[in-house]
Amino acid sequence: MKTWTREKKNYYAPVFVSVVICIVLFLIPTGYEGAIIYQGTDRCTAKVISVNNDRIIDTGLIRSGEQLCEIKLLGGKFEGTIVEGINTLNGSLENDKIFEPGDKALVVIDYDGDEVLFVNMIDHYRMNKEIILAVAFVLFLVLFAKDTGVRAVLSFLITILSIWKVLVPLYLKGINPIFAGLLLTIFLTALIISLVYGFHKKFVAATLGAIMGILVTCILGIIFTDQFKIHGAIMTNSESLLYAGYQHLSLTKIFMASIFIGSSGAIMDLAVDITSAVNEVVQKCPDITKREAIKSGMNVGRAAMGTMTTTLLLAYSGGYIALLMVFMAQGTPIYNILNYKYVSSEILDTMVGSFGLVLVAPFTAIAAGILLTKKTEDNQKG
Repeated sequence: MKTWTREKKNYYAPVFVSVVICIVLFLIPTGYEGAIIYQGTDRCTAKVISVNNDRIIDTGLIRSGEQLCEIKLLGGKFEGTIVEGINTLNGSLENDKIFEPGDKALVVIDYDGDEVLFVNMIDHYRMNKEIILAVAFVLFLVLFAKDTGVRAVLSFLITILSIWKVLVPLYLKGINPIFAGLLLTIFLTALIISLVYGFHKKFVAATLGAIMGILVTCILGIIFTDQFKIHGAIMTNSESLLYAGYQHLSLTKIFMASIFIGSSGAIMDLAVDITSAVNEVVQKCPDITKREAIKSGMNVGRAAMGTMTTTLLLAYSGGYIALLMVFMAQGTPIYNILNYKYVSSEILDTMVGSFGLVLVAPFTAIAAGILLTKKTEDNQKG
């Protein structure tokens, strides 16, 4: 009975730890909440009553100018007030938006006392739909996976909060991105795997295997980013940071860190798969030797690697289908395509991440084989 109680405590302890960490992360400030550009303004939702498109300059696909919208403010200091909002168009299909009567928008209001000076139409209001989607996801996950679903939701929340409340502020403060990213990734890896297994030998085996894979990915990412001569400005919107007064940031090191952070999820997944497989074999065959258990783990790893490396490829390339279409439409030679730095950066992400996946299999198989079995080959012969 004592053993059962101890195992139960070890299994549920990570849940309590994760809940505490979630609460702490939620409460701590990032230190960047008081941006000067948003001081003296009010933010709220607004309903679009009517629109005036006379100031829009339409030249085929590109639309520029201003869209004037009559809107009713639905919250904040001026709730219920009907004012005119300005929707500025910059000729970018990616960033511009067009409002129609009945739309709900997020607006920022500049005011002086009780007088509204200017209303900027930020974008369509999507928060309510995002909340519905998130709640539906959580409910489905919990109903389908029950206890495991709750643990999955916790790991999801901790990951989001850790990136937003810890990693991003550290990067902005100029802390070494590789060092900070590596520490946080290792912490998240250990915590998330503990939510799967509890504080058990399986947790130790999977965590050791995953950390080794992440370290290899980190080292290779540093080496080949330099060899490929990739600058961190290749990351979308990264140059905007420099122009916003953060010239001290090392974009290239942030890019290096993004390589092992981006592949850590797949590495963690494979480490857990192999550990679970080895544990299942050991449970069915308690007399199995460490060498045999390691061999079984290797076999599972070989089978899983084929799909996991493809998973990384699809994950990284899925967002670049439009770019690939442009290359094909223009008849760009493959030789040229492979030498473009934004293509090379994706190749680097995929190949280095795949290296981590390939190596996490033997690392995890060895750790699981040693930790989860009781017999060595010499013991069995004896």
